[in-house]
Amino acid sequence: MTKKEKAAYIIQSLESCYPEVSVPLDHKDPYTLLIAVLLSAQCTDVRVNQITPLLFKRADNPYDMIKLSVEEIAEIIRPCGLSPMKSKGIFGLSHILIDKYNGEVPADFEALESLPAVGHKTASVVMSQAFGIPAFPVDTHIHRLLTRWGITNGKSVEQTEKDAKSLFPENIWNKLHIQIILYGREYSPARNPKKDKDFITAAIGTVKAKSELQ
Repeated sequence: MTKKEKAAYIIQSLESCYPEVSVPLDHKDPYTLLIAVLLSAQCTDVRVNQITPLLFKRADNPYDMIKLSVEEIAEIIRPCGLSPMKSKGIFGLSHILIDKYNGEVPADFEALESLPAVGHKTASVVMSQAFGIPAFPVDTHIHRLLTRWGITNGKSVEQTEKDAKSLFPENIWNKLHIQIILYGREYSPARNPKKDKDFITAAIGTVKAKSELQ
């Protein structure tokens, strides 16, 4: 099966499993999405969704956020891990949004990636899900699955993103990346993947990936 045929199979399969999708991180606007995605680094979405209501009750916009100290932010978000770095990032980017963008989150990749603690993946999620601009954020689930399915060689997330964008139609990127994440969580866990559950890997996976199915 060629990569184009695999891509078509993936699209059809995931559309059947997840015809409607929503962002797994609870948010109400671009700013709260940006903060939630930043917090999700090396943390589960479930945990983030438990913590953000506590944070957003105190500050759900940059003007209120800078009224908190870095230490106060860190204490609230501590369960998400990496709180010293994340709290400084949240405080710093909130100041920049006020000083440079009138308190608004810019719909621009370069501007987003220049913010403290905001990397390419975070910027891609915000661009795609807050502003509807086509992007293909690659998290650990997507990198792992597209490697297992032979869509990419798995050498880097940058290569995975490039390969995904070349094979999948741009008009479905924003939905497809969420569908892949949902599939990974439900059908294809990193540990102990099952033949009878992970049907996409069983059908189109690499020889190595198929051999790992139990």
